Amino acid sequence: MSLRHGSLGRIPIPAAMQITLTDKEAQICELLDSCTKALKEEKGIITSCRIAGGWVRDKLLGANSNDIDIALSDMMGITFAEHLSEFALRRGIQTGSISKIAQNPDQSKHLETATFKFLGLDIDLVNLRSEEYAEDSRIPSEVTFGTPLQDALRRDTTINALFFNVHTREVEDHTGKGLEDLRNRVIRTPLPPKETFLDDPLRVLRCVRFASRFGFDIVPEIAEAAKDPVIQHALVTKVARERAGEELSKMMKGRDPLVAIQLIRGLSLYDSIFSVIPPPILATFSSPPASCDFAFTAALITHNLLHPNETSPISSLHPSYLSAVDADPTCRARMYLAAILTSFKGISYQDKKKTPSAVEYIIRDVLKLGTQNHFLDGIPALFSSSITLQNPILTPERFPNASQRVALGLLLREKAVHNPNTGSHWATSLLFSLIQELVPLYNLTNDTLDKAANRVVEIYNTFVTKIEELDLPSTVEARPILDGREVVQALGVSKPGAWMSKVMATLIEWQLDNPGATKEMARVWLTNEQQTGKIQIDDGNAEPASKRPRTR
Repeated sequence: MSLRHGSLGRIPIPAAMQITLTDKEAQICELLDSCTKALKEEKGIITSCRIAGGWVRDKLLGANSNDIDIALSDMMGITFAEHLSEFALRRGIQTGSISKIAQNPDQSKHLETATFKFLGLDIDLVNLRSEEYAEDSRIPSEVTFGTPLQDALRRDTTINALFFNVHTREVEDHTGKGLEDLRNRVIRTPLPPKETFLDDPLRVLRCVRFASRFGFDIVPEIAEAAKDPVIQHALVTKVARERAGEELSKMMKGRDPLVAIQLIRGLSLYDSIFSVIPPPILATFSSPPASCDFAFTAALITHNLLHPNETSPISSLHPSYLSAVDADPTCRARMYLAAILTSFKGISYQDKKKTPSAVEYIIRDVLKLGTQNHFLDGIPALFSSSITLQNPILTPERFPNASQRVALGLLLREKAVHNPNTGSHWATSLLFSLIQELVPLYNLTNDTLDKAANRVVEIYNTFVTKIEELDLPSTVEARPILDGREVVQALGVSKPGAWMSKVMATLIEWQLDNPGATKEMARVWLTNEQQTGKIQIDDGNAEPASKRPRTR
């Protein structure tokens, strides 16, 4: 049976695509309409307001949006915002303080924007615009006041180029394709794809993101243009890495990351996104990256495990795996992004005297992603723990410690395996290790999974069952039963020393082997260990008990 049992499907399209305003939205539209009329009558200023982009699309799809972007004709956003605030005050309405977002082309803010809150909604005001681009930059070389058509044509997709006219309360489709494409579940660019992608290659990634978000189909012309080496080169040279990383992050956090990953593969975008590595850094890689097919295989397996399906050839997972994933809202995105980085598994590079992982470099320097969602700290930990946890078969050879509870407990407490500070959880670390073990058992070309795969899943399920039988989940974050002061007192020394960390580690092992032990039992055990010479106290770091200072 196939691992390619499909995506999460398409979003439903309402039978009658229409915009029904909430009471708050209706109040906003009435205020905007009244303000423009007052400006014309009192000051001879003519402008019009249209709600643009995502709000229109989402409302037509039956979803609500708290972000409203207002596009103004022939007027700057901040100028209109000041008039609006004054007009609202005359009517006894508070609009909230107005903020000005300055031009920031690197963040796609090509014009000054006014923003404020009203009735709990975030409202941005900016003028309709027309843009001209230089050949070597995605930042417009010239931005001027534009018509609704010019503004619509500069947008990434037709479904994002729709307007809602505040005055007529009607949807405007200036590209002539937006409503049709929304109903037919199609991603299309307003201008010819190659033209619009050369202007701003980031639009390639935005097309991928919206296709995966809604389950829509990309038109063949987009696919052809995205595969063009000229466009792919432009994606590398004209787009800031932060912007590419931001789009990828949104894909991984989106509704269906697998569709995004499949489109990245189908459009041959992998290298343009992940392999933008300076030659001096690449020259220090401990080995060349593996084929990106391993990354796509890992993503397919991840999807099948996170979204069990009756037709999947992979056996069902122990429930604790998915419970751990569901308990952390950032985990799914992290698992998918880690999967797509599998091609860089086990590779290190030279950074002065250190040899960090290539995965860490890709996340930090190529994608410019930080610790938000625990990408930068949590994903390298997943790869590290996958080596530690591989083949967790319960045999004396795999776990030679005399006490199985101690051996497994210490394994789960390793920082790469379980660490709340990096989003690492022992169950999701095991899940990622399982994914990595299944990768070589799947043939991506033939879409076949080796029969040995289910034996591997059985080993991991058995391992989790044993962990729960031994009540180890409650111990992974347990602190030593005695704190440092209590250990010092029990051992009869005056102060802690370099020996303390070793004693604390030994104490944790004893706790794992003695569930339910009390503080008094721990003190007795420590004393006996000291008396039998199993705990050595460095005399240079501690005074003998006879010289302990008196305590009141």
